[in-house]
Amino acid sequence: MKAIVFRDQVKLYVAAGNGGDGSAYFRREKFVPFGGPSGGDGGDGGSVFLVGNVQVDSLLDLYDQPHQRAQPGDKGGTNQSTGRRGESLRIQVPRGTVVRLEQKDGPILGEVMQDGEELLIAQGGFGGKGNVHFKTSSNQAPKECTPGTDGERKVLWLELKLIADVGLVGYPNAGKSTLLSKLTHAHPKVASYPFTTLNPLIGTLETPDFRRVRIADIPGLIDGAHDGVGLGHEFLRHIERTRLLLFVLDMGGVDGRDPLEDFQNLREELRLYNPELEHRPYRVIANKMDEPEAEANLARLREETGEHPFPTIAELGDGVEVLKSELPRIMFGDSPPPELF
Repeated sequence: MKAIVFRDQVKLYVAAGNGGDGSAYFRREKFVPFGGPSGGDGGDGGSVFLVGNVQVDSLLDLYDQPHQRAQPGDKGGTNQSTGRRGESLRIQVPRGTVVRLEQKDGPILGEVMQDGEELLIAQGGFGGKGNVHFKTSSNQAPKECTPGTDGERKVLWLELKLIADVGLVGYPNAGKSTLLSKLTHAHPKVASYPFTTLNPLIGTLETPDFRRVRIADIPGLIDGAHDGVGLGHEFLRHIERTRLLLFVLDMGGVDGRDPLEDFQNLREELRLYNPELEHRPYRVIANKMDEPEAEANLARLREETGEHPFPTIAELGDGVEVLKSELPRIMFGDSPPPELF
């Protein structure tokens, strides 16, 4: 079975179509001895647009085909007929695609945020003028015409930042993927070893009143992620747009881990990556509460941090229904019962 590859960064080479040349023709009709110039204008070249598409979730297609070109315009014809306009190219991209010039840290040219939103990234060339435009009282038979202008050619860097309401953050094997599968209809890979999540995943929590909460799961973070250590750094960008962070902690302290230290370290990693994330609203999920040390660790977490986590056993579904009912209240401004937090 072929593995599904996820691409959230790609270098793109785009070329808009050149404008068609104007033409220099003269009327040649019977009984019209002095027909005069009749050369038409060239057609405009096609432009290149990025179009947001909710059905597209990766930049993989552009990674495989990084050179994209729109059609050129045709040369002007006789009888003042304008050349055919080149067809514009509309490239479908995921919502949340950021466009930079030439490289990763280049200036931002724009973003595609909405389904159906179009962003012009390369302007097509303009058609040249036919000789009909150059007729004057002193020059009744001009042979002048102008060439079409070149379409823009650009090297762009596309970077995807997923659009989600909630971001799941945690160390490897903390149960984020299991939790996502219980909250939504997503089917992430779940296993008992670290780094089973290699790509960001999104699921949608649907409420009884037809509201939706999009939840993103990124690969597990490890210490030093903000400096590029581990898998998570490449995907931290995907939680920059989230409105709420859920810190998923392994309360059992598997492999000698301390959930309190994990929580503090995770917050520090996010702060070092992007200081704005330090002020992002968050809640804590105390997962794996069926482990022997979980209750003692939960009590210590509450006492030393003042947090009031959601206790869950995601694998068994315990506590998930409470979280399902409270997440929409948090996201849409309803006041949740204070004892839950």
